[in-house]
Amino acid sequence: MNEIIRASGIGKKFGATQALKDISFEVINGEVFGFIGPDGGGKTTLFRIIATLLLPDEGELNVLGSDCRTGFRDLRKNIGYMPGRFSLYQDLTVEENLNFYATVFGTTVSENYELIADIYSHIEPFSKRLAGKLSGGMKQKLALSCALIHKPPLLILDEPTTGVDAVSRSEFWEMLRKLRQHNITILVSTPYMDEAMKCDRVALIQDGKILSVDKPQNIRNGFKSRLFRFMAADKYRLMLALRKYSETITAYPFGDSVHVTFRNDSYDDSLINIFRSEGIENVIIEETKAGIEDRFLELMEA
Repeated sequence: MNEIIRASGIGKKFGATQALKDISFEVINGEVFGFIGPDGGGKTTLFRIIATLLLPDEGELNVLGSDCRTGFRDLRKNIGYMPGRFSLYQDLTVEENLNFYATVFGTTVSENYELIADIYSHIEPFSKRLAGKLSGGMKQKLALSCALIHKPPLLILDEPTTGVDAVSRSEFWEMLRKLRQHNITILVSTPYMDEAMKCDRVALIQDGKILSVDKPQNIRNGFKSRLFRFMAADKYRLMLALRKYSETITAYPFGDSVHVTFRNDSYDDSLINIFRSEGIENVIIEETKAGIEDRFLELMEA
């Protein structure tokens, strides 16, 4: 197995704020490796360090066989980086942006067009449109095309599907899947747990610390408690009532329901009595399988 990234003990501070703490992981050639975590968890800071835009205060980071501190010039030629915020030139057209990035990296659009064809074909009919006038999904495709135009062996995507519609999200991940045939390793962060399941491995990150690294299914399987799904007309009152019950360990909102764990993996009639006293009726209770987000919350409580 050829390591594309090896991080050991990475730390980063901004003033008194410790953004990253003892971050260690490795990414193997050809993987789609995901970072999952909330805003402020450290994902963007870590990605900027890997892309050589920031230097770590502590630890060692080797990317594509080079040290991030001493080999940054060569690394920048071999990394495609798509930041979370759209950062292309909004007063240039789609075509002008793509040509500009190709020139910066010493290549041409025609030389690597095959690599971006599936992506760029969606926006090519709008090649004369200003980038600032594109929809969210089209901006996403243009940014990905520009990040790929020099055929980098490592592609870094910082929450690339945030703020775009569900169809565009699905199309985007289909494009990432096709990129694997070009031997491109992909590092991606996402707040969406369904996207995490499409990665080969994921790292759960919170408050600048990695909680777990494994295959998505293995992370889900790490949830050992029985998990219950409660539903009622007023989800917020239901959640408060569940948290009043002395045997409740966790009660978190999930969509139209509340996911709950109990001591001894069970509950009794006193919980139903709490519902009655709170005027909560027609409660639906089901046992359910844990997802990555359930496991993430469990690790945060540990």
